[in-house]
Amino acid sequence: MNPVPDVMLNNGRTIPQFGFGVFQVKPEDTVEAVSTALQAGYRHIDTAEMYGNEKEVGAAIAKSGLDRADLFVTSKLSNDAHLPDDARVAFDLSLEELGLDYLDLFLIHWPLPTRYDGDFVSTWKTLEEFYRDGRARSIGVSNFQPHHIRRLHTEAEVPPAVNQIEVHPYLTQDGVRGFCAEHQIAIEGWSPIAQGEVLDDPTINEIAERAGKTPAQVVLRWHIERGDIIFPKSVTASRIRENLAIFDFELSGEDVEAISALNKDQRTGPDPDTFSG
Repeated sequence: MNPVPDVMLNNGRTIPQFGFGVFQVKPEDTVEAVSTALQAGYRHIDTAEMYGNEKEVGAAIAKSGLDRADLFVTSKLSNDAHLPDDARVAFDLSLEELGLDYLDLFLIHWPLPTRYDGDFVSTWKTLEEFYRDGRARSIGVSNFQPHHIRRLHTEAEVPPAVNQIEVHPYLTQDGVRGFCAEHQIAIEGWSPIAQGEVLDDPTINEIAERAGKTPAQVVLRWHIERGDIIFPKSVTASRIRENLAIFDFELSGEDVEAISALNKDQRTGPDPDTFSG
């Protein structure tokens, strides 16, 4: 039995709270990594057009023999395809590369407020087309700040189901998470262990020692306890399995608070308000 809980989205669909990410996984390593993850019990795969490995993700899915209905697959729109016609072509290409008839979730990867005259609303309305025709079962955004989402609430019709943002103990994103909770937008956290930067933290190591778990497992469990949807990546089979082994223990409320208190508002990635892609 898969121990991963589901999170209910604001459109009535569900998403596995824990999945496998392929950011920075080289195409030549992707089939084996995704195959290993699926064999280990992962059923949620997160990719993106800009990762350059959608075709290999699709090959691993086809190779797995798993029922499509048992998988949750996410991809994201390329920063070079925000114009509506470009977005339509890009979405079609994602489906083709992945070998799928539909995506469970499709996201605008970045708001890009300094490009396209700051118009991500027409891009979002194009994603609404994919949602209405059923080829994207849910749609959402990535790296959006509250003021970006307010524009969508004002100018568009379908609210984002998720907002995928950088989240880890050194960047807890309480403001964005609070806004999204208020508007029933699920939070997905990328860079959940801050590209390894948090793993040497004394607080995290002390908790890991008490729990009999690795620092990475403790941090991933912290996300789960807070309600974040996460998808750590690895190309190492043992690490892929280790990352999933976080559903046989819980952190105390005090441990969750201690890890949250490590916040430094420290990003490993760019600022969404200035990033131009």
